[in-house]
Order: sequence, then C-alpha cells, then structure tokens
Amino acid sequence: MAKRTILSALGAVAAIAVAVAGLLAGNAQAATTQLCQSQVANVAGGADNVQNNEWNSSAPECVTTDGNADFTVANSSISNSTSGAPGGYPSIYHGCHWGVCTQNSGFPVQVSAMRSGVVTSSWNTTQTGAGAYDVAYDIWFNQTPTTAGQPNGAELMVWINHNGPPQPFGSKVATTTVDGVSYDVWFGNQGWNTISYVRTSGTTAVSNMDIDNLTSDAVSRGYIQQSWFLIDVEAGFELWQGGAGLGTNSFSVNVNGNGGTTPPTTPPPTTVPPTTVPPTTVPPTTQPGGSAGCKVAYSISNAWSGGFQAALVLSNSGTATTHGWALDWTFPGDQKISNLWGGTATQTGAKVHVINASYDGAVAPGQSISFGFTATSSSSNNTPSGLTCTAN
Repeated sequence: MAKRTILSALGAVAAIAVAVAGLLAGNAQAATTQLCQSQVANVAGGADNVQNNEWNSSAPECVTTDGNADFTVANSSISNSTSGAPGGYPSIYHGCHWGVCTQNSGFPVQVSAMRSGVVTSSWNTTQTGAGAYDVAYDIWFNQTPTTAGQPNGAELMVWINHNGPPQPFGSKVATTTVDGVSYDVWFGNQGWNTISYVRTSGTTAVSNMDIDNLTSDAVSRGYIQQSWFLIDVEAGFELWQGGAGLGTNSFSVNVNGNGGTTPPTTPPPTTVPPTTVPPTTVPPTTQPGGSAGCKVAYSISNAWSGGFQAALVLSNSGTATTHGWALDWTFPGDQKISNLWGGTATQTGAKVHVINASYDGAVAPGQSISFGFTATSSSSNNTPSGLTCTAN
C-alpha cells in the first residue's frame, strides 16, 4: 500500500508566507503570469490565490494563470517515487494559507456552525492521461480561527480523480456515500488528522459540492471537532510524476454567511508583514453565573507596525451548559478593534464589551471555544486590565 511520507502536500510551505507578500502585488495585474518553484499570485480580483507550491522537488515545474480563477501546469519534470510524497501541489485557494489570506473569504467558519449549504465549491478541471497525480481538494481546519503556520486541526482531502498508482496518506477505513457520491475514506495522523475522501468513480468537475456534509461525516468519525474552524479551501494537483497540461478552468467557493466571519488579512505589501510574538497569557478570570461559569485566556498571536492580532480561549468552568457569555476589559493604550470573529464587540474609548455570537453561546461544562480579533495600535500591546468573563 503506497503512502505519503509524514509531510503533507502542503506541510513544508510555512516559509512561503514570509516571502510571498511582494509576489502577490507584483503578479496580480499581469495578463499572463508564470509561477515557478513556490510563487503565488492574486487572481479573481483578490478573491483567490494561485500557488505553484513545489515543496518536495527541485525539478523544473511552473504554472501559468491569466488572472482569473484558473491556472495551467505549463511544464513539469517532477519525478518522485509514487510510494513516497508528491513533489508539489500547484493549486488555487480561498481563505488563509499559512497566514496568507485572500480577500473577504467568509472564513473562518466554526465547525459547529456548519450546516448543509453553508460552504460549497465548484471546480472544473482539464486532466491528462500521462504521469502520476491526484486531482484533489485540500481543506484545512485549525483549532483556533487563524494561524500563521501549519494548521493544527485537520486536513480534509477530496480526491475527485487520480492517475497512476498514488494513494492517499494513511489507510482505507470505510466506504461511504455523501450527497449521492460514493467515496472510499482514508485516515492517518501526521501530526494532524488527515482524512481523504476518494471518489470511487472519478470526474473532471464538481458543481456546488457541499463541504459541510463531508465535514459532518468526518466529525461523526471523530476526526474533526465541533470547536475547530474551517479556514481554507484549496483545489489542485498533487504531482508525483509529470503533470504538464493539467489545469483548473474555473474554481469558486461560496460561504453564505451562516456562522462565517471575515478573517483578518495579511497587511498590504507596503507594510511590514506581521511577525509572530510570544503569547502573553492572562491568568484565567472566572465569574460564576448561576450554575454556569466561565474563564478566559488572552494572548497576542501576531503583531505588526500599526496593529496586532489577539486570540482568546473561553472555557466553561461551571457545572451546566452556558446560555450565553460576555467579556469586559480595558485596553492600556489606543488599541481599537477593527475585526472580531466569534462574538459581537462594543468599544467605548479603551473599554470593550463582547457578547457571544448566535452560534457559540452554548458551551458545555469543561468545554472551550476559541475566537479573536485584529486591532490597530500605535502603542505597546500590554495586557488589558479588568478582563472578566460572565456566563448565564
């Protein structure tokens, strides 16, 4: 049984995020853009990014895009063993990939808020009969709403077709039917859960594929948790051998807003990219509310010139499920929230009041939820004072 190595098709690209900001701006306006090695370009008016993502091969391999939601593998000399990892994953994505985000994606969406029809995708491809490759979605879940590196939740792959002997990472665990389509289900853990749904009958295109229902199946198997967040939908070709002529003719992801919020985007290329700083965790503050209670941990996850990103984890410290919760704190300087997900914020001067969103007010005893915000700031981001949490 062929397996991929411990590295996923995307697991070695964390360093790309640092170098990609200049490429995003420089390539976005070109009529035809060629991307080699691991270059990235904005397409579809910023709604998506095309990435060449050659991460496990040094052989010549490039893709081209005309600036729409499409790309073609122009040439590929990749020649990896089909019993190991692929050489690259030329692809298009919608959301946040290793901290590099597309515009107004509608992500993150917490898994608990996903229902049939919340997140759908259509993808039309050109495939060839030569080489060894898969034609696959790579859908990423993180335990918190954002990450600047490797997502730490799950990687859900949907193989709509493949050519040659490659097989998914892990082992086949089931055959199931989702939305009338038969899939073989594969599972393995490579530091994060990898779940692959392989169509038993391959196709070149899917229309309005319901990502919610595939996620629900993975949740029912224990591979994805309700508290995690969908942050990124990618579609492309994992290349073991060859691949020239493969192409994405069209690609779209629809997020209807039920539980989805616009995530923070990376600062424009004219600014200094965010730099990860060590988290500063506030000692949990507990305020009982009847038989329910809550505590919250606050940390700075990213900071850049003129702004920062904060992460919060709220836990139910009581003995009953909460019906709702609220947070209060006072910023130490001129910090002003620009975008908050997972709740609704009201800010008056330095004082902030946050209440739960419609989909995350109920937290079971011993369970926790994650959310956060981005903010502007011209001063140092010291810990807020008076951080309290109340639950009912």
